[in-house]
Amino acid sequence: MGSAKDGIAGERRRLVNIAYRLLGSLAESEDAVQEAYARWYALPGNRREEIVSPGAWLTTVTGRICLDVLGSARARRERYVGAWLPEPLPDRCERDGGQESLADQVVLDESVAMAFLVVLESMTPAERVAFVLHDVFRYPFAEIAGVLGRTPAACKQLASSARRRVSAAPAPATATGQADTVRRLKEAWENKDVAALVAVLDPAAVMTADGGGLVGAVLHPVEGGTRIARYMLAVTDQAPGLELLERSVNGAPGLVARRAGVVMTVASFDVADGRVTRIWAVRNPEKLQPWTR
Repeated sequence: MGSAKDGIAGERRRLVNIAYRLLGSLAESEDAVQEAYARWYALPGNRREEIVSPGAWLTTVTGRICLDVLGSARARRERYVGAWLPEPLPDRCERDGGQESLADQVVLDESVAMAFLVVLESMTPAERVAFVLHDVFRYPFAEIAGVLGRTPAACKQLASSARRRVSAAPAPATATGQADTVRRLKEAWENKDVAALVAVLDPAAVMTADGGGLVGAVLHPVEGGTRIARYMLAVTDQAPGLELLERSVNGAPGLVARRAGVVMTVASFDVADGRVTRIWAVRNPEKLQPWTR
């Protein structure tokens, strides 16, 4: 009996990985997975024994819970102050020791890159569930049909529609190329060199900041390399002693801005041809908890 319980507990990491890619939020992912387990343990013992694959059952239930959360998230995000961005994840090797956190359970790969998560945000809830379960986690459409309450053929169409959105997005830079570009941006920012900043920013670059109404952040995207450069320098003028650190953010080279030892901002980047094309700056302290050790 104990081994069966251990087996169920062993599904948690996979479920957290699925939920984070579906929701872009660690807190919401943990809630979804906890709810799925609560429903499992609420089943009568004879009903649990009838379930041939508890892992598949938990995946289906977690998927349905995430689908409901995604449906209600649209309304909640309309009330959110400013832009809503997915929660950034640190690399485990760059963190202090201690008990494993929820962030440590998420496998960092291209499917959690900030640019990829932002594309996922543009999908309908059903598209996102079909695409993530099939294209990222390789679940067959017959199983996804049970999550979405649609036919396998309809689920296949949803995943195909989602795939078109992904393929329309620019291809990411290599990690090495991105690291070099991010380092040039950091050095120009530290030196308050506006010309060097403008040179490393694409003329059509866009910067989106997420403060959640809890800290100061631009409510609308800043467009254009020159405007972004001026904004970045204004930030440093308003926050003397700001320290910039090169860190892995969602598995890709990024920057962390720290002041008096406190993480203020975690920035992710999209890079093309050696220039920064997109900046996603998360400032909402509720989304920076995995970075505060």
